Amino acid sequence: MLILESCPKVKNILLLDSEGKRVAVKYYSDDWPTNSAKEAFEKTVFTKTQKTNVRTEAEIAMFENNIVVYKFVQDLHFFVTGGDDENEVIIATVLQGFFDAVGLLLRGNVEKREALENLDLILLCLDEIIDGGIILETDANVIAGKVASHSMDSGAPLSEQTVSQALATAREHLVRSLLK
Repeated sequence: MLILESCPKVKNILLLDSEGKRVAVKYYSDDWPTNSAKEAFEKTVFTKTQKTNVRTEAEIAMFENNIVVYKFVQDLHFFVTGGDDENEVIIATVLQGFFDAVGLLLRGNVEKREALENLDLILLCLDEIIDGGIILETDANVIAGKVASHSMDSGAPLSEQTVSQALATAREHLVRSLLK
């Protein structure tokens, strides 16, 4: 149990539009128990950061005893929140991994409309980065690769499938042929 307590934890990851509305959000902490508390936190973070111009480098701020690392691109605002005792560099690395993975998955077209059209990929991306607040992965290429393999359908050529996907496809074909 001591190992889990010493692991860096993320409290939430927020992807908001240029008006502060939700595009994709995931909370991993009970610090905001109700939906209205979550929305109030999002509004506060958005309001206090919207006047900054963080297009190239991530910015770090403190809100309500939390470290918030954020970065904007086009009409999307990326935020990662950690406790005030967390390492800012680790939280910033999570943000950069999420930001870069979304960029890879959206093929460089990182804007609200494209994000909403590919919301399933963004939500899978969040699941690959964080599980229960614990950081699993921060390498954008690994994250995007795992998300792409999850979203690939079984109709894809065998050369583009993972081994487990290929075995599942072969099993489906075998079952169909036996049932005929």
